[in-house]
Amino acid sequence: MKIAATYEFGLVFQHFGHTEQFKIYDIENGDIRDSRVISTNGTGHEALADFLKDLGVTALICGGIGGGAKAALDAAGITIHAGVTGSTDAAVKALLAGTLAYSSEANCSHHDHEHDAH
Repeated sequence: MKIAATYEFGLVFQHFGHTEQFKIYDIENGDIRDSRVISTNGTGHEALADFLKDLGVTALICGGIGGGAKAALDAAGITIHAGVTGSTDAAVKALLAGTLAYSSEANCSHHDHEHDAH
């Protein structure tokens, strides 16, 4: 199992579509076996779903996420744990322990207003 967390300076980055790095955790028998920080190489928003899928990620921990990105992740079969703050390491450990407080809903609503017709 692989878990990705949006990452900036050790913390869960709060805008999925603008994250420049993910911390990828390899999970084995319910424990973190390995982790590494990778760059998104400028990939953003919905395209990040394919980026994570290609890495074999099955779960995502993030802060805010828009509806389009959520739909793309759902289509890629990646479980979303949104609305998370704090340390990425602590968040992954809490997820594995079943104690992570999160939302499965899209919670980045500003996209609804960016594309209003005039």
